[in-house]
Amino acid sequence: MDIVALELIKHLQQIDHTNEYFIFVKPDEDRAVLQETANFHIVEVAGGPYPLWEQVLLPRAAQRAGVQLLHCTSNTAPLQAGMPLVLTLHDIIYLEPLDLRRGSWYQRAGNLYRRWNVPRVMPKCQRVLTVSAFERARIVQRLPGPPDQVQVVYNSVGEQFRPITDDMLLTTAKARYGLPDNFLFFLANTDPKKNLRGVLQALALLKQQGQLNFKLVMLDYKESSLMGILQELNAPDLRNDILLCGYVPNPELPLIYNLAQAFLYPSLRESFGIPILEAMACGTPVITSDTSSMPEVAGGAALLIDPFQPETIAAAIVRLQNDPVERNTLVSRGLERVQKFSWRETARQVRGVYEEVAGMALAEPVR
Repeated sequence: MDIVALELIKHLQQIDHTNEYFIFVKPDEDRAVLQETANFHIVEVAGGPYPLWEQVLLPRAAQRAGVQLLHCTSNTAPLQAGMPLVLTLHDIIYLEPLDLRRGSWYQRAGNLYRRWNVPRVMPKCQRVLTVSAFERARIVQRLPGPPDQVQVVYNSVGEQFRPITDDMLLTTAKARYGLPDNFLFFLANTDPKKNLRGVLQALALLKQQGQLNFKLVMLDYKESSLMGILQELNAPDLRNDILLCGYVPNPELPLIYNLAQAFLYPSLRESFGIPILEAMACGTPVITSDTSSMPEVAGGAALLIDPFQPETIAAAIVRLQNDPVERNTLVSRGLERVQKFSWRETARQVRGVYEEVAGMALAEPVR
């Protein structure tokens, strides 16, 4: 979500030199990527825990700045904004009964806050933006408010994600992270919806079949957490087939994508799935899920699997390994598919929403 907000700001700065913007941030956030311009002002708002910051301190700061509307970009918003409100609601996964097992304490606390906030703030929003037609349908089904209040504005992919032909760059990255010649790339984290368990079960099946002839590369994942899951699955010997290469800065992610034989994204549930586009933009074939928004984003340019059935993940991996024609077809389709998404177009659509909502506010002042 941070990437989405940063890309939106960056491209609004490129296309809008007329309207005035105030970007409200907590002082402990990394501001190196945010730059002020003549009509974009960064305002630090100090405060305590996030609910207090958002519900009390943010609306006060917005009112002091005299803004005509407030856009909250990360799923929640103040209940008493005191001005027209636009909310980006990336997903409502936290309202669904899908059993995603654990999750960190931080993730569970965030979900509790969202469950409290979102149903209450939705009726107060002039516009709710979401990131896929799938998610829009879920929001309209589950939450109060008129359907035409909810609008789809797609995410996109950063310009740094592209095919890289500089052998020196690729060789250096391979050495820096100790990458093998043949590997599949998987962005794991502690969120159960990312389906690490399903991926590990698929690897175990391939190992049993004598077809595990590659390594799985994972970023920034703890050894202890991985071994805990492998022990639960009774597959500790899989550890030798997995490379944990630590933290990789976002600007270097394209190098990992470019070096990978394929990208695994078998999530249980997504509202969009930016990494699908990142891999495609780098010319890397994608294996992703046939659920929620992922077919909508992939657009026929990825192999789709049932994320609840590890054997379908394993079968897709074997299929890609054994069919170079299909692999090349997916690469071509992916490079074509990603051209249909643009952060500049995202910014253009959002600016249109701002101007429409601000115009409504001028015609009918909020009381």
